[in-house]
Amino acid sequence: MGLLLRGRTVNKVALGEDGAMNELARKTNAARCPICSKPVDVAFKPFCSKRCADVDLNRWLSGVYVIPVKDTDDEEERPPGDESDKP
Repeated sequence: MGLLLRGRTVNKVALGEDGAMNELARKTNAARCPICSKPVDVAFKPFCSKRCADVDLNRWLSGVYVIPVKDTDDEEERPPGDESDKP
């Protein structure tokens, strides 16, 4: 029987005497595809297949993933040196 750790079952042999995961167990748990959670294929790292890589690319291109930015339109419209709104 395995041990449940962070939502995944880990065999007891993968744990050291102090309960810490060894390097092999850490790598196998960390190397999962972010799209489908299957093991990563080196050819498509960090994904498991070309399909998952394409799904991720489509999400970026369609705007599902966005990086938030601060809108600085107000600062750009003011002439340089104009500090009328500052105390």
